[in-house]
Amino acid sequence: MRSHTVVDSPVGPLTLVDEGGALAGLYMHEQRHLPDRSTFGARDDGVLPDARAQLEAYFAGTLRTFDVPLATAGTLFQQQVWAALRDVPYGSTCTYGELAVAVGRPSAVRAVGAANGRNPVCLVVPCHRVVGAGGALTGYAGGLERKSFLLSLEAG
Repeated sequence: MRSHTVVDSPVGPLTLVDEGGALAGLYMHEQRHLPDRSTFGARDDGVLPDARAQLEAYFAGTLRTFDVPLATAGTLFQQQVWAALRDVPYGSTCTYGELAVAVGRPSAVRAVGAANGRNPVCLVVPCHRVVGAGGALTGYAGGLERKSFLLSLEAG
């Protein structure tokens, strides 16, 4: 049974979706590829206390790696991309091409970009750390202003 909570953050309200005590979704207000809200379950502001605390620490600049249990649903390829994203270090970036190589599919740059955009747990799985060739800020479901903010936050 799913439930959700909403927390404030420097990038606006974040909706956290709980599934059996694991984080199944973390969505920014009005982001692209937002699932139907009816799939989030009832609101329960007592769920996911560790995820809420880790998000607070992340935005305070004291947390670099999230370690909350995840319950992400996606294809095998999407799961591979999301796993590779977790290997991109805090304060660093990689290109879509580098991410495609990391998942063993160097010619699948567009598919990697699509999987990146469908990441159901933004921030925890750091899709904001993926940039275009030459470091260009491109393609972020939360919007480029938020992506720029997050990269600046991590740059210190």
